[in-house]
This record gives sequence, C-alpha cells and structure tokens, in this order.
Amino acid sequence: MSSINLTQHFLIAMPNMADPYFSRSLTYICEHNDQGALGLVVNRPIDMTLQALFERLSLRMRDSELAGAPVYFGGPVQTDRGFVLHAPAGSWQATLRVGEAIGLTTSKDILEAVGRGEGPQRMLVTLGYAGWSPGQLEHEISQNAWLTVEASDAIIFETPAEERLPAAMELLGLDFATLQDEAGHA
Repeated sequence: MSSINLTQHFLIAMPNMADPYFSRSLTYICEHNDQGALGLVVNRPIDMTLQALFERLSLRMRDSELAGAPVYFGGPVQTDRGFVLHAPAGSWQATLRVGEAIGLTTSKDILEAVGRGEGPQRMLVTLGYAGWSPGQLEHEISQNAWLTVEASDAIIFETPAEERLPAAMELLGLDFATLQDEAGHA
C-alpha cells in the first residue's frame, strides 16, 4: 500500500470511525507522498460565514452573494489558519497545485482578491486541515477506517455540504446506510 497516491481522491469515513473529527466526514486529499498526506474535510460547515471571517481579518467583502457562504472545518490541525481550496488554481503567493484545475492556497492575497470580487470562480474556505504522517493514512485504510474514490470537483464546489458524503458514496455505487461497521474475514 505504500506506493499508492491518493492526491485528488476523497476519503469517506467508514461508519466505525470513532474519531469525532472525522465521523461521517468526506475529506479531499490535496497531497499524498512519502512525507505523508494533507487533506481538507469538505462537508462540515462551521458556524461562521465568509463575511465574519473577513471581518475578523479586517478585510472588505464587496460581493454580498459570497458574504453568507459558510466556512468549513477542514481538520484538526492548525484550526486557527485558513485554507482556500479553489478552481482555477491561479497564481497566488502560497498555492499547492492539486492537479490541473484545483489549488490550495494559504496566503492572504487570495482572500483580498475575493473581497474585491477578483477571486477564483469556485472556492471552499476552511479553518484547519487534516494531516497524516508517512504511512499513517495507508495504515488507517488497511484497518478499514476509510473508503477511497477519485474526487469530483462538482461534489466539492457545486453540491450542498449535507449532500457531499452521499454523492461521493454514489461514485462507488454505494449507499452510506448499507455500509457495515466491520470488514468480513473469511
């Protein structure tokens, strides 16, 4: 399992996931290599809007449509730091390219552009991220903690948050309600 690369894949938490940070979560993997993995939970809006986040950062928001968009819990690591998952990837100060179309940016310049109405066409803003040390994610998968499937940009950016987990399950042809808590062993 050490040679797999789950960049641009969804992690679907199995029903037996006891960790409250990840129970019933859908996580998008932005980077996976021999140094470990980095992802964002994409189906957990928190009680904060983009407008509130902009006010906290002393930034202006001109686009009233975006003002009410939710901020998401991206994971338990660095929950005081913002992460912007967006398409197109663009050229911001601190962007990790996730494939051809998607970028993950941590620099403030992207939020300033959003405030001016010049930001990326599609985006999801999180506080925090999910991280795994080398081999940790592979081990969790082998322990039946996660299902994996190639990610769909439409699920991230166009599907309502509460429908993202079931939509990712549909990519596998499965219904979350039919999953069992334990793997069978012959």
